[in-house]
Amino acid sequence: MPELTTIETLFTPWQSLSGGILIGLASVLLMLTLGRIMGATGVLAGVLTPSAHPDTGWRLGLLAGMISGPLVTLAVTGQMPAVEVTVSMPMLLVGGVLVGIGVTYGSGCTSGHGVCGVARLSRRSIAATLTFMLTTGVTVYVIRHVLGA
Repeated sequence: MPELTTIETLFTPWQSLSGGILIGLASVLLMLTLGRIMGATGVLAGVLTPSAHPDTGWRLGLLAGMISGPLVTLAVTGQMPAVEVTVSMPMLLVGGVLVGIGVTYGSGCTSGHGVCGVARLSRRSIAATLTFMLTTGVTVYVIRHVLGA
């Protein structure tokens, strides 16, 4: 019989609140200044296909900000944020492919639908976000309680 492993999920309310406020503020500012929705997959797609999206400057700036976040944390706190990946590389690759398929068929990701779309009361985005949340809950339950991983 396989050994059961306990997976502890830490909730950090102040960090979560401040992160949510920053994401919301950035989304509102992007919409107000450029009239664009801040969906991460759409931003990345615009950088990867510049001929289809001639406005790559702000997209590159936004991606640079996302990537440089840990360096800002280092500058402010003096230490890099702790990141612990508890799954294998094959599992990460499978998850990445599944997310890629999901954002393609769902016409966007959690940031585009969940943050921007829901705020605009888009029925499509509300349905997509409910689907994301339900799928996440089922996946976590199956992995933790059925498979025992």
